[in-house]
Amino acid sequence: MTPNSDPTVQPVPASVVQQVDAADTTLHNPKTAVLSIGSNLGNRLESLQSAVDALADTPGMKVTAVSPVYETEPWGVEPGSQPAYFNAVVVVRTTLPPGSLLERGHAIEEALERVREERWEPRPIDVDIVAYQGVVSDDPQLTLPHPRAHERAFVLVPWHDVDPAAEVPGRGSVEELLRTLGTEGVTARPDLELIVHA
Repeated sequence: MTPNSDPTVQPVPASVVQQVDAADTTLHNPKTAVLSIGSNLGNRLESLQSAVDALADTPGMKVTAVSPVYETEPWGVEPGSQPAYFNAVVVVRTTLPPGSLLERGHAIEEALERVREERWEPRPIDVDIVAYQGVVSDDPQLTLPHPRAHERAFVLVPWHDVDPAAEVPGRGSVEELLRTLGTEGVTARPDLELIVHA
């Protein structure tokens, strides 16, 4: 009996093999990263979609999941002093190291005309790296995981949607953190959708 003559083993269709091979050639030894995107200026949904498109178009990166959209109150400012945010989480597989991923996030913000002048200011787009393959780093340029991710429901709620078993490295499971934190001020917007274009 030859090794491949087991009748219970079905051959993998050639098209699937080709797709897997193609993915492997574009992403060699990829890492998983989680990014949070938000907007509270201009056409908020359009800005989020543009950020998803730009991430998907980045060489060495593949968007594997995009969360539902949530409407959230601005963080760190007086209630009612700014428009509400639209927020979502994007999961990517990437061969870019964390520093290059950060540069790409900043380039997307610049392209969508974000100006960094004040902390907590309204913005057309915000792209934050929340976590990168379980890496823990105190680098002031890029602290991993994001130093406030564990206390931000607007990050944890959509992250839990795309990965219910997710962990914030050094902080615990997203599910447990949400149980403690609660979801007040984070409103689902099922009428809105972000699309990953093939």
